Amino acid sequence: MSARKSGASILAVLALSQGGLVLPGRARAAEEPRVITITAKRFEFLPKEINVKQGEAVKLRLFSEDVTHGFFSKPLGLDETIYPGKTTEVTLTPREPGRYKTICDHFCGSGHGNMSLTIVVE
Repeated sequence: MSARKSGASILAVLALSQGGLVLPGRARAAEEPRVITITAKRFEFLPKEINVKQGEAVKLRLFSEDVTHGFFSKPLGLDETIYPGKTTEVTLTPREPGRYKTICDHFCGSGHGNMSLTIVVE
């Protein structure tokens, strides 16, 4: 085998072993969405506001510290239940810029009506 062929073979093996083989005209696999962790507890979401880009896929990782909470935003198509001690994940890809209010829609006590989070889509 010529030195040129053997060098090309080594490069191909290295590219395959590193998962880095990109054929001409082919795109790399899509990147994993950015993860945003949101904690629910009586009577707030933390953080109180998150920022995402229009068209950006984000994974919301929802966790309750105490009781069952809801995570609802009709314009964004969100309607999740967050159970205590369990993680709920939902992927969101907002299509329109704006400020979207997300509320707890599971009664969780006397301050329930004020429990909200704002999702800002830029």
